Amino acid sequence: MEQVVGRGWIRVVVVAVIAGIALGVVDLVAQRGLPYPWANLANSSAVWAVGAFAIGAWVRVGRWLPAVAGVVLLVVAVEVYYLAATVIQNDDLANLWSPTTIIWLVFGVLAGVVFGTFGAWSRSEKRWRAVVGLAALGAVFFSEAGVQLRRLSDMEESYRSDGLATAVIMGVIGLALILLLGKGRNRLYALAAAVPLAAIGFAGFVLGGFGA
Repeated sequence: MEQVVGRGWIRVVVVAVIAGIALGVVDLVAQRGLPYPWANLANSSAVWAVGAFAIGAWVRVGRWLPAVAGVVLLVVAVEVYYLAATVIQNDDLANLWSPTTIIWLVFGVLAGVVFGTFGAWSRSEKRWRAVVGLAALGAVFFSEAGVQLRRLSDMEESYRSDGLATAVIMGVIGLALILLLGKGRNRLYALAAAVPLAAIGFAGFVLGGFGA
């Protein structure tokens, strides 16, 4: 049995809110300020998933607390992103409750539950959980890299090089995360598990409308 001191609900929610505010603001600023293809990473679902994964890994224990922390972080980040867009680039404040925002909030809830949980699993003493959790983090980058490659045929010639570079960067990040965060044989197991998980993630992106 894991012997880990849990974190209080209030502390977790406060940290998740602060992290969500930071993610929303930094994401918008990065999109505006970074050169391409790096700016594409700021608009990446995989990068946002890292936020939920990281706070889940920080919370570590509890059946629901890592998932709740991931949800709070991403939901706050979505709203703060649109609020920052209103302040920084004079976007319409109504974007905070637009149908598009509602859709992103729903995806934020789903991703927060999934990757908050996987983040906690990645620090589990049970090998299968640690492997699956780590594999999921790499897999989300692999699957989004696949989506980027799928989009290349529909891109204008001038954008294809950026699209290809983005796919390569995402693939490298996914591989690096598994190798850097994994321990011993868990790295190899996680790489193997990431393949089917990436296929599932790719299908999810396509079905969710992100593959077009």
